Amino acid sequence: MPRTRSRHSGATGYDDRAHAGQVLAGHLHGLDLVDPVVFGLARGGVPVAAEVARELGAPLRVCVARKIGAPGQPELALGAVTAHGPPGYDHALVRSFGLDVDDLAGACERERAEAARRERLYRGEPVELAGRDAVLVDDGLATGATARAALRMLAEAGPRHLVLAVPVGSPESVRALRGEADAVVCVLQPVGFAAVGQFYRDFAATTDEEINALLTELGEQR
Repeated sequence: MPRTRSRHSGATGYDDRAHAGQVLAGHLHGLDLVDPVVFGLARGGVPVAAEVARELGAPLRVCVARKIGAPGQPELALGAVTAHGPPGYDHALVRSFGLDVDDLAGACERERAEAARRERLYRGEPVELAGRDAVLVDDGLATGATARAALRMLAEAGPRHLVLAVPVGSPESVRALRGEADAVVCVLQPVGFAAVGQFYRDFAATTDEEINALLTELGEQR
C-alpha cells in the first residue's frame, strides 16, 4: 500500500517509482481499456509507466515534454513544449513575472531542441493509436504543464481514448487537466501538496540507461 496521507486515501506515500506504478496500475482496471499503449513522461514517469505496462500487458513508449522555466527558477514551469507543435503557457503565471511569451522564445527553443534530442534517444518502434487507448503516465502532477503539452501531442495521433494516470498530484492541477483527457486517474490528491518528491521515500533521478533498459524489456509488445 502507498504511504502518503491524503483526503482520498488513508495511505502515506510510495517507496519509489516502481511501487507507485504498481499501486497506480490497480486503479486502471475499471476503465475497460481497449488495446492500450502506455506512454511514460520522460524521465521520471517512465519507471511508473513500466509497471502499468506490465500489469496491462501493453507496450511501453516514451513521451517527451520539457518545462519552460521561470527566470532564475528553472523548476517552476511557466509553460511546456514538445518536439512538435506550439508551446503551451500559463499566461497568468507568465504575466506575474512581468513577462510575455516573446520573452521566453529563447528558452522555448532550447527546450524544444532538448525534447527532440531525447525523442531520438528513446524512440522505439512506431505504434499506431487509431482504435487504441493511450495512457499517459507521470510520477506526479505539480503544475501539470508538461503533462498538458504531452496530452495535446498524443491527442493529435487520434487515440480512441486518452487517459492521464498519476500516483499523486496537486488537486488544482488534476482539476485543470480534466479537460485535456477523456479520463484522469490520480490516486492521491493531498491537501498539503507542495512537490511530487515529498510523497516518495526514494525519488532519485531517472537515468537514460534506466529508461532504455525498460524500453528494451517492454517496448516490443505491440
